Amino acid sequence: MIDPKLLAILVCPVTRTKLRYDEAAQELISDAAGLAYPIREGVPVMLPDEARPLEDQELRSS
Repeated sequence: MIDPKLLAILVCPVTRTKLRYDEAAQELISDAAGLAYPIREGVPVMLPDEARPLEDQELRSS
């Protein structure tokens, strides 16, 4: 579980847009960039090089 206060202030480093939390995958999702940032041992890894590109079916329309 990620702290809701932390989630409120984190933004995608590529697009500067809000992120959504995928608890099952332990990732922070940037729909705008089409990237999923991993959460390792409770720490979000906000590096674009570490992000996973999202598949089309994973993207949520805004």
